[in-house]
Amino acid sequence: MKSSHECRENCGVIGVSNGEGNVSPMIYYGLLALQHRGQESTGIGTFDGKKIYLKKAVGLVNEAFSMESLAQLPGKVGIGHNRYSTAGESTLDDASPFMINYPHKGIVLAHNGNIVNALELRKTIAEGGTSLFSCCDSEVVLQLFGEELRKTSDMFKAVENLMGKLEGGYSVAAFSGEGDLIAFRDPLGFRPLSYSQNNGLFVVASESVAFDINDLNMTGDVAPGELIVANEKGIERKKVGNTEKPKHCMFEYVYFSRPDSILDGKFVYDVRIRLGQKLAKKFDRGGDVIVPVPDTARPAAEGFARETGIPVAEGLIKNRYALRTFIIPGQSQRDRAVRIKLNALKPVIAGKKVILIDDSIVRGTTSRSIVNLVRKAGAEKVHVQITCPPLVGPCPYGIDISSYSELVAYNHTVDEINKILNSDTLTYQDIEGLVESIGLPREELCLACLTNEYPTRRAQAICNKMRSSASFDKRRYWEIE
Repeated sequence: MKSSHECRENCGVIGVSNGEGNVSPMIYYGLLALQHRGQESTGIGTFDGKKIYLKKAVGLVNEAFSMESLAQLPGKVGIGHNRYSTAGESTLDDASPFMINYPHKGIVLAHNGNIVNALELRKTIAEGGTSLFSCCDSEVVLQLFGEELRKTSDMFKAVENLMGKLEGGYSVAAFSGEGDLIAFRDPLGFRPLSYSQNNGLFVVASESVAFDINDLNMTGDVAPGELIVANEKGIERKKVGNTEKPKHCMFEYVYFSRPDSILDGKFVYDVRIRLGQKLAKKFDRGGDVIVPVPDTARPAAEGFARETGIPVAEGLIKNRYALRTFIIPGQSQRDRAVRIKLNALKPVIAGKKVILIDDSIVRGTTSRSIVNLVRKAGAEKVHVQITCPPLVGPCPYGIDISSYSELVAYNHTVDEINKILNSDTLTYQDIEGLVESIGLPREELCLACLTNEYPTRRAQAICNKMRSSASFDKRRYWEIE
């Protein structure tokens, strides 16, 4: 169980090339559909054949843009971005998209993910005489991309060279001042990127829901290591990054993506139903009612109910206007934050053996607050069921779990965590059940936060060093030299 400050994904991106009309309304609606992926800042960039337009703002999409402001972003090609920081700060300086004025008459770029070797790349860029104006690794990607384009004058060779320099997870949407929409995905496919193609319209987005809201059908996924360039001449695509097996992030299926999205051919809703069913097979206690923690646990609760026959009910009601929970110190203040976001429905809970279902536990502080909320509503028993296995390692690929000290499961047993939560029982999903529920081969999934086995060299070295350090509990992965 987590509050919004405990487990955050980096971003959501969308890119549109439309030979017949203005793209900014489509980008706007796509960003609304991707709002769950980032709530700190948002931005849209477009190109009308002569000029690049760019608008960024701190806050939510509907706060930043109106129909009047979209009219000031004309063009047949453009990109949009929602941000939740895993690197950088919550300021307008770190909001995406980012822009450089040359080559190709300008490049505007945004990405979803995280660059593991961003610090050393920033030093290399600075030593080359280029100043960076933000703490965001998207600007690092843009500067290196521009450098490779200037060297090669070839889009595909430039991205191939760029992928050779970057380690990490990144799904990129960009466009040039020559009218090219550019989309590529890292060679391991950590972060999702899908596309829709229809006549003269080409759209890429972090999730398929960005197509649904625009009444478009999803065509497929950008392959790991693939570059797609769309313009008035048509669409070119080529795999330029080499990898034997992809490493799709398991947490996209468990938590981050919307349940109505399709990721790499899998409906997220179906995966979460199966996660609940698998978890139910391990449950051997009596229960009166299944209560999901809003919102991501609802499909899993449905799956749990199908398997056990125990009824599921909305025992926790979410305040939909409490969109963001800020980082606040002290357990009493965290408890208050939970009370702002959630309220227990006593007629559902009082006197009942409650099976409380959620997708993950990070620190455990919010989980304890929710358990106590259910107890205060009169629950006789609270059995906590978690659809994700214990998180025991940080993520350098775009999920905001940056240190071992954040992870209650790193140095506590399940029994110890159960006592910390004040629950009667605690059951986690096992890795085998997770993999079977997702439906992809285990070797095609990134399970690093569950196993401490990282699929890239530098990430493994950093996390090994963090674990061997006496100060591991005070350092985040980007602070390790």
